[in-house]
This record gives sequence, C-alpha cells and structure tokens, in this order.
Amino acid sequence: MSDVESPCILVCSIDMKTGYCFGCGRTGDEIAGWLDFTPGKRREVMDLLPARLETIERKPRRETRRQKMARERAGS
Repeated sequence: MSDVESPCILVCSIDMKTGYCFGCGRTGDEIAGWLDFTPGKRREVMDLLPARLETIERKPRRETRRQKMARERAGS
C-alpha cells in the first residue's frame, strides 16, 4: 500500500484548456503513472493540486460517488 492515497474523486474528465482533471487536478500522465510513482513523487504532485484546481474554470456539477458515500457515512 502507498504512503499517499490517490486524490481521485471519480470525476475523470480532463480540462482541454489546462490539461488537468476536473476532479483531482492531475494530468493524464500523472493519473496513468500514479501507481508507479514513489511516495515522494506522489506528495510533490499532491502539493500542486489545490493551485491547479483553482485554474480550472468549469467545476463538476454533479455530486461524485465518493462525496455521496462520505455524506451518507457522516449522516449515519
């Protein structure tokens, strides 16, 4: 198991303007190589994601499966 979990929120769609995923902010190459990255490389990418997500103009409109599961768990 990795030291850094995936930032994926199951909204897998790439913004054509920035090249970043609308859900997590990673590039297609980062998504594809994530399992092969060292924990240090994953942390480097994770540190970049908040700023990247701010550059994406269109945000997902629907609730993701992960958000729904978290909301349902919190309500239990």
